[in-house]
Amino acid sequence: QVQLVESGGGLVQAGGSLRLSCAASGSIFSINTMGWYRQAPGKQRELVATITSGGGINDADSVKGRFTISRDNAKNTVYLQMNSLKPEDTAVYYCDAVTVTTPLGVRYEYWGQGTQVTVSS
Repeated sequence: QVQLVESGGGLVQAGGSLRLSCAASGSIFSINTMGWYRQAPGKQRELVATITSGGGINDADSVKGRFTISRDNAKNTVYLQMNSLKPEDTAVYYCDAVTVTTPLGVRYEYWGQGTQVTVSS
C-alpha cells in the first residue's frame, strides 16, 4: 500500500504563489507517474499536471505558464509550484500516484487526502 501526504495549501491573494508538496510512503518499489488534480465545489475533478519518472510532463491548458510540476524520485515526492494565481484556481488539490508492479505489470493508483487552495481577489 502507498500513502500520500500533502502539504502547502492555504489562502493567497490573486497574483501570489503557493508551493504544494506530496510525499509518498509505504510499500513502494517504483512510482511511474505522480501528479496533481483539483476539484472546485460543484465541479468535476480535473487534471492539473502529471509527471513521469523519466520527467515527462502533461499539464492542463489552464495552468500552462503559471504552474510547474517537479519530482524528486529519491524522496518519492512531487511538487507543484503555483505562480500568478487566479481566483478560478480555488479548489481542493489532490495528489495522485500510479505504480506498475514488476514483473506482472499490474497498475495501481493512489490518492492523497487533498489540500485546500483559496485565491482571493
